Amino acid sequence: MLHRTLNPADLSDLDLIQTHCYSASMLESADVFAGRLEAAPDWIWGIQDDEGLCAYLFTYPVHRGHLSPLNSGFHPAPDGDTLYLHDLAIHPRARGHGLAHRLIRHAWDSAQTAGLRHSALISVQDSERFWTAQGYRTCTDLNDHQHACLASYEQPARYMTRALA
Repeated sequence: MLHRTLNPADLSDLDLIQTHCYSASMLESADVFAGRLEAAPDWIWGIQDDEGLCAYLFTYPVHRGHLSPLNSGFHPAPDGDTLYLHDLAIHPRARGHGLAHRLIRHAWDSAQTAGLRHSALISVQDSERFWTAQGYRTCTDLNDHQHACLASYEQPARYMTRALA
């Protein structure tokens, strides 16, 4: 399986994967995906199998405590200290092969190389246990803006962080 950065030619495959992984209220548009690919091209990766793209991870550098609402654009912070994992999805045909872990480890390695010290995400669709197993912990001390960002997702949605070093 080939691991690579993603580009606009992958938009139809990205849409296909997300439709297999998320409920209708969680789907994001091709325009949003395209904007993210443009904003953070070095921070978005996928894995391709014999049938095409089968997994992806959208990330970007931010300041600790930043949350991205659903369907929002990416605004990378060049001086950020945190890698924000916005979207990890694995097509059902590719599940059970460790692709999520492979993408996450690659993201962490890239973040540490870039000098980022933390990672953060919003856990959705009952994925909190998965992320806890990856070393993330749920943050409950959130401000009003952070709560508003969480509210844009199907509930329950949890903000989670972990140290990278």
